[in-house]
Amino acid sequence: MRRRSRILGFGSAALLVVLGIAGSLGFKGTAGQLLAIVLVGLGLLLAVALVFLEVGLSEDHERAREAEQQATARKAAPLPRASGHPRLERMRGRRRKLR
Repeated sequence: MRRRSRILGFGSAALLVVLGIAGSLGFKGTAGQLLAIVLVGLGLLLAVALVFLEVGLSEDHERAREAEQQATARKAAPLPRASGHPRLERMRGRRRKLR
């Protein structure tokens, strides 16, 4: 996520929580309680969802970075030396044929 979208997402979650608290203070009775529960709940749910999104994206970036490092290491590694012997053929579950 870009910095701007991160600020916008978490800011809107905080705004929902603040509006829920303000609504509970502004409206008395059942309507104020219901408004507070809905807005605060949505704000906290949005915040938790954004935290999980951040964790998932950071894991994806780390996995991509590791894959890139492994690909670079594979390209830089020397190839195994050919010993002049042909590779013996074998099939799964069977021993090698030694001619």
